Amino acid sequence: MLETFKNDDDRGQVGIGTLIVFIAMVLVAAIAAGVLINTAGFLQSGAEETGQQSSDQVTNRLQEVSSVGAVTDGNISSVNITVKKAPGANNIDLSTTTLQFVHSSGSTDMTYETSTSATNFTVSAIQDEGGESIVDGSPVLNDPADRARITLNTTAIIGSGGLGEGDTATIQLNTQSGGTTEIRLVVPETLSGADAVTL
Repeated sequence: MLETFKNDDDRGQVGIGTLIVFIAMVLVAAIAAGVLINTAGFLQSGAEETGQQSSDQVTNRLQEVSSVGAVTDGNISSVNITVKKAPGANNIDLSTTTLQFVHSSGSTDMTYETSTSATNFTVSAIQDEGGESIVDGSPVLNDPADRARITLNTTAIIGSGGLGEGDTATIQLNTQSGGTTEIRLVVPETLSGADAVTL
């Protein structure tokens, strides 16, 4: 019967090899975990930012209170739109709000200015609960009770005296955060004897 002898040196080499493999596996796992944690953090940050922007688009918008047209020579020569912050909206800077006026004669993009023109609207305060926030140059709605008047010169925009009897127009108000409010204007079939009409 043959006797087999075990070499203690061989057993030590196997143990060291196993240890090296184990350490390598731990290092690989640690690097993979680091990559996953960084990726998860990046994705979470992106998701939070996207969620906030989406929320702002829904909540940070204007709400129409009323729309009134001024009658001159049988046409609507100007339109006054009273607006307020929509429920849950943050402060809204009307100087950065854009307006699109769509009529049968075409579409006009408008921005805020201190005087009306074919491409500009003005803003004035009706009720400024926040205390001098709705001012020329920087009109801001910062209180739920604030009311501002947006004025359009429809004679300058359309020509031919403005909106005629029975005409319709659509206005889209877009705040800086992307909130959109659509307002439909419908001129009564007759403007005879009226100085102003609800649209």
